[in-house]
Amino acid sequence: MVKQPVSVNGVVRWKDVGLAEKAPSEQKERKMVVLRHEIGDVLRDVRQRQGRTLREVSHSARVSLGYLSEVERGQKEASSELLSSICSALDVPLSGMLREVSDRVAVAEGVAVPDTVPQEFAQRYGRDLDRELSAELNDDFTQGMLSGAR
Repeated sequence: MVKQPVSVNGVVRWKDVGLAEKAPSEQKERKMVVLRHEIGDVLRDVRQRQGRTLREVSHSARVSLGYLSEVERGQKEASSELLSSICSALDVPLSGMLREVSDRVAVAEGVAVPDTVPQEFAQRYGRDLDRELSAELNDDFTQGMLSGAR
């Protein structure tokens, strides 16, 4: 570690400069994720992407304008009923909104977010997604062929 003089407001101080490892106590701590902030951010992003105002969404969701604003700013914890009403007003599935929140929390925690359901997960819970998807596609293809032959 090397010390270098640094002048702050006319006072010279010595600052450590170098590539030495930081002590464990100096390492950056993980930022705490507040779920209501993430939910509010996602709801605001969806609303703004649709080009809608708080007033329009609050009217459709039957929620006061001030309360919706507080939810979007992460100042209020919204109940599941309220979140469902807001998502309906935004015409987005509650599960989709929660998935986006989950992905953001995972990123903040430094966890890798898979973009698909792992095969082991599907098998563990008794569903073979590949087989179901293939069967569904074959059914659609067969119906398309039959309707085209008429």
